[in-house]
Amino acid sequence: MGKVTCKRYGAEFKAKVALGAIRGEQTLAELSAKHGIHQTMIAAWKRQAIEGLVSTFSGKAEAVQATGEAADPAVRQDRPVGGGAGFFGEGPRSMSAERRRGMVEASHPRLSVVRQCALLGISRSGHYYRPTGESAATLALMRLIDEAFLECPYYGSRQMMRHLHRLGHRVGRARVVRLMRRMGLAAIYQKPNTSAPHPEHRVYPYLLRDLAIVRPNQVWCSDITYIPIRWGFLYLVAVMDWHSRRVLSWRLSNTMDVAFCTDALEEALARHGTPEIFNTDQGSQFTSLAFTQALTDADIQISMDGRGRWMDDVFIERLWRSLKYECVYLHAFETGPALHGGLARWISHYNTHRPHSALAGRTPDEAYRGVLPTLLPGHARTTASELKAAA
Repeated sequence: MGKVTCKRYGAEFKAKVALGAIRGEQTLAELSAKHGIHQTMIAAWKRQAIEGLVSTFSGKAEAVQATGEAADPAVRQDRPVGGGAGFFGEGPRSMSAERRRGMVEASHPRLSVVRQCALLGISRSGHYYRPTGESAATLALMRLIDEAFLECPYYGSRQMMRHLHRLGHRVGRARVVRLMRRMGLAAIYQKPNTSAPHPEHRVYPYLLRDLAIVRPNQVWCSDITYIPIRWGFLYLVAVMDWHSRRVLSWRLSNTMDVAFCTDALEEALARHGTPEIFNTDQGSQFTSLAFTQALTDADIQISMDGRGRWMDDVFIERLWRSLKYECVYLHAFETGPALHGGLARWISHYNTHRPHSALAGRTPDEAYRGVLPTLLPGHARTTASELKAAA
């Protein structure tokens, strides 16, 4: 058997792939097939590119040069591993294995791949391993899981496995667990607090219990959902006004990071002002400092659902159900741009043309602006007293 060699990736190539991932027009599976790189590495390069841009514009890069640090921190191989100023300028043991694998430089002039793997605390075989993306059969299975979860959000991995068996798919529980984790799905039911929150993330109390929500911009909410397309999947985040059910902003991303969540939040704040309370679940994107700081800077109270309490944010869960059955599953989009255009059309129709019985026949736009429903020929206008009774 011949010697296994690692493919070398230059800085220009990494920048090109990372930029494609940041654009979000293609899934990680599409980018992986196009460039012959594993999705894990692409996600790591995307994250490094975003962090590099932040440090560039924050002045950190100039500060590093002023202190005489090397342009490539990897040359400081004399520093101890695990310290705060260790390999690559920070303690590698505090980073995820995925991120550490993405930091290995095959063409580094002074450090071999073996030495870099040792310093980063990862195996060399893990660095060379290039698994394939999800197959068409697996993507079809993920769609079945997503459809079943919309109908029965209380299905755990065991019940989901039994459901798939009844559909003729002989899959094991371990595979169902992996796919549900990949999709960000977890059974919704009251359960013991068996997992501690991220040690660096504060979890805020739930503020909406017994609160009468009677006006627009009193409470906003946000959530993330998985969106399947032909060659993979994307993640969708939306910001919704609780009282009117109006979608205020939304974003698509090929990775479930905090950046696209903060982008959606900042757009909603810029276009619609500030709510009194902002409610989310306890996902790491919403408990991150970047997201919560944007809310506290705007003097907005932060509310978070109880663990396993899907009813605490039921309106946006209903939005996901309608969006998937009426748009995503119906049209089976093949590419990211096609999905973006389809979602834009559906959300526009939802906001401006879709009446809600809970809003006395008004559309979310009409309820948000506090106006009467548009009068159609041959129909009587809803009175103000009827609107007040419905509210």
